[in-house]
Amino acid sequence: MRRIFIPIIALLCFACGPESKVKIIKMGHAQVTTHPVHEAMVFLGKQLEEKSGGKILVKVYPNQQLGTERELLELLQIGSVGMTKVSAASLEAFSPEIQVLGLPYLFRDDDHMNKVLKGEIGRNLLLGSQRYWLRGLCFYDAGKRSFYSIEAPIQSPDDLEGLKIRVMESNMAINMVRAMGGSPTPVSYGELYTALQQGVVDGAENNPPSFYNSRHYEICKYYSIDEHTAIPDVVLVSTKVWEKLNEQERVWLQEAADESADYQYELWAASVKESLEEVQKAGVIISYPEKDPFREEVSQMYEEVKLTNPELAVLIDQIQEVK
Repeated sequence: MRRIFIPIIALLCFACGPESKVKIIKMGHAQVTTHPVHEAMVFLGKQLEEKSGGKILVKVYPNQQLGTERELLELLQIGSVGMTKVSAASLEAFSPEIQVLGLPYLFRDDDHMNKVLKGEIGRNLLLGSQRYWLRGLCFYDAGKRSFYSIEAPIQSPDDLEGLKIRVMESNMAINMVRAMGGSPTPVSYGELYTALQQGVVDGAENNPPSFYNSRHYEICKYYSIDEHTAIPDVVLVSTKVWEKLNEQERVWLQEAADESADYQYELWAASVKESLEEVQKAGVIISYPEKDPFREEVSQMYEEVKLTNPELAVLIDQIQEVK
């Protein structure tokens, strides 16, 4: 594990005041303060404060103040940060089975996705990360990811040929873009604006609110809604923090997280609509290419995963069987 140098004040993730004995959980994330994720985290903190009668407080640090998603996961493992929200794709290296959620076109529709994530499969995926000192509390809606580009719209997999497309540090995302004919290029989310500006990459892929809030639309004037993946976000707590909570405090935290997820789903739906409207006003050309050609290009990924990873093969079958 590489060393991460962060001011010592930022590492006090779970501090108790000597007199009030108030527990403070530090929660870091990568998004801006206008993002639905940040608003949901603030809501989580308010709910937990109310439920605990002010005995537990959550202090939220946005904008990668405490580190990138990968760094935050590493800090959670050693207990130096209490909570975070990361993309399920960023969690792959720490909880391998969750990479199933990164498979393109995994869900038939929104109803299917919600039944999977809010059911037994979703709960098992959340708790599966405990052996990596990370406890999943709930999923947040991260929408559907689509391609955006600088020079021309991506209307079919053929249009990805020769393009350097920024992807997350995720094997599934890398394999997906490669299968579609593009050149996958991992870049930190915080460095992506500059990478687009300097031509390090020709485009990227993300959901509408992230495309809008990151201001990537200032450079990329083409947004192709192919909705190749619907990778959720995951709200996590360090097991080192979880173990310091008593049974009632754990109930309060889980309830607050679940309530924040319901709230975030509402915020997300409104944000998607607003984001698409705003980027269009800024001159972005939005297109809706046929999804079948993209789906066909990545179908081989399912066969490869099933052949090389028996555990994921079982998970894929279980997800596809959910009605």
